[in-house]
Amino acid sequence: MINRLSTGKSWYKCFRYEEGIDKPGDVRNVMLVVASLIASVTFQAGVNPPGGVWQDNSSGHVAGRAIYAYQSEVYYVFLIANTLALSASILVIISLTYRFPFHLEIVIATISMIVTYSSAIFAVTPDESVRFRYVIAAASVPYILRIFIQLFNMVFKNNEKPESENSEKVVLNY
Repeated sequence: MINRLSTGKSWYKCFRYEEGIDKPGDVRNVMLVVASLIASVTFQAGVNPPGGVWQDNSSGHVAGRAIYAYQSEVYYVFLIANTLALSASILVIISLTYRFPFHLEIVIATISMIVTYSSAIFAVTPDESVRFRYVIAAASVPYILRIFIQLFNMVFKNNEKPESENSEKVVLNY
């Protein structure tokens, strides 16, 4: 490892997925752990925003509102990015556990987590600082992208024909 760092060769190549060596089940498990970690961190950041919440109703702020939200532009960027990360990680979790035992329970739990996250950010964010339609749009981006990718793959997979079907057939009549 030290030699790789000193020679300028990429040290992360030894961590890449190699199709013939790595088992798909192991890769799925690693991806589930990573997606779960991202979902946990982003959920926690949304429920307990950076800087905490105001504890009292003085100096023009409201108790229970995010302190960070009074810097509306930067809080807005945080909220959009955090929501996008949470939504993408939940999509990965649901996708990787498809057809697993208790998949329905996983879907119910993730939907409940999204509802809890949404209610928490609505509770701590002042109404005037964020337009929630953009937060909802950010949450839907990973799902919309996945739908478009699936449609794209279906359309172009149906248009591709095996080479034997594309070549002209010569019919000899005797």
